[in-house]
Amino acid sequence: MAVTLESELVSRVIHDGELNSRAAAEAYIGGVCFKQGPPTLIGAELEWLTVQGECQASGPSAAPRPQLTALADALGPYAPRSIAPDSPEEPLPGGSRVTIEPGGQIELSSAPFADAAQLSTSLRDDARLLRELLQSRSIRTVSAAADADRRPKRLLQLPRYRAMEQTFAGIGPFGKLMMCNTAATQVSVDAGADRADVAARWTALYAIGPAMLAAFACSPALRGAPAGDWASQRMRAWLRLDNARTRPPLMDWADPIVGYSRWALDVPLLCVRRPDGDGPSANGHGADTGWSPPPGATFADWLSGALDDEVGRRPDRNDLDYHLTTLFPPVRASGYLEVRYIDAQPGDSWTVPIHVLDALMSSRTVVAEAIAIAAPLAGHWLDAARHGLADLEIRAVAVELLSLAAANAASAEAAREIESAVERCRGGQGPVAESAAGGAGAGGSGVAS
Repeated sequence: MAVTLESELVSRVIHDGELNSRAAAEAYIGGVCFKQGPPTLIGAELEWLTVQGECQASGPSAAPRPQLTALADALGPYAPRSIAPDSPEEPLPGGSRVTIEPGGQIELSSAPFADAAQLSTSLRDDARLLRELLQSRSIRTVSAAADADRRPKRLLQLPRYRAMEQTFAGIGPFGKLMMCNTAATQVSVDAGADRADVAARWTALYAIGPAMLAAFACSPALRGAPAGDWASQRMRAWLRLDNARTRPPLMDWADPIVGYSRWALDVPLLCVRRPDGDGPSANGHGADTGWSPPPGATFADWLSGALDDEVGRRPDRNDLDYHLTTLFPPVRASGYLEVRYIDAQPGDSWTVPIHVLDALMSSRTVVAEAIAIAAPLAGHWLDAARHGLADLEIRAVAVELLSLAAANAASAEAAREIESAVERCRGGQGPVAESAAGGAGAGGSGVAS
């Protein structure tokens, strides 16, 4: 009966677009964020810092951020509408779509593939074309997870990002740093065949998170961050910018679908879209129509009518869909499970975490074994971000998990890549050291200067 009622609530929200109760909103989130079916697909998002022109000397002035007009000209029909309102936003030949982050970082979002090797090949081809397009306007991509040299500067003047910056500025320094000066490698996998499978895969991705964060941490320097030695300044920024939004209380969740749905409604609103400011204007600047919500107000508050005076309307399905994009946990449910805790990797070595996660999610048996291996580190996010592989317990778990991945890799080539990562982790070395012998690859070399 409960499942039938939940399905009816989801159908009504999808058909009518209206949210008439918290129960309907929770059912909708559970249905759209955790799509159930045999797990067969994998996707990835790659991010790079960008610089304009050739860098001949050190210092921020030697590597300015590109102008948005230059990015739009370089990308042509592939440009996102955030910088080119009339763009057709065509995907690249390999299926990847291009987006621009607030500080000018550029991102490739792949199409989903049934095979990690095919995913890697398509992304590599699209990344090569992307570099060629950008070079036509003297723009370079930089393989760095955190900008060690430039002050954070927001290029995108859209209402969403103004509201984000304003909200995060009231919490601490990490919001603008995250928005403008960091880059990640994100891997997405199917949620699972049924609720039990979803729970196991969700639990595994969170359990292995601290060890995987440490294994691929390569951002020890981030200009503007408070003093302190961290293996991943990028992940430090994410974990510190807004605890309510980035660190869900997983230990309290018996069922991740139910828990995530309830948590999402109780996360404070980051922005409320206004009809007259829903996108960029002709000059790329959205109208400033007050997208910032009342401080501390949650989506549940808005749904209940507590914000009728401030907002002037109740939320609908589109508002809830938008709110879900403003949640930034280490693993985000977006119909699939989006792993967000891996630093942007040097050169082409982003293929390694893709193959690792593909292998660790390859069967229920492997998932269960990964959970057991990672159990001692569950929840140790800050330790992993701070100490990385210098922590011997974290290093041991990372090596064991990567060894499990190598043993269950989809191909001999993937196994070789993972085994190389096992050896560098065993020696306490991060991906930067690993890339030194192999060159800069797809993303250029070094940190933007």
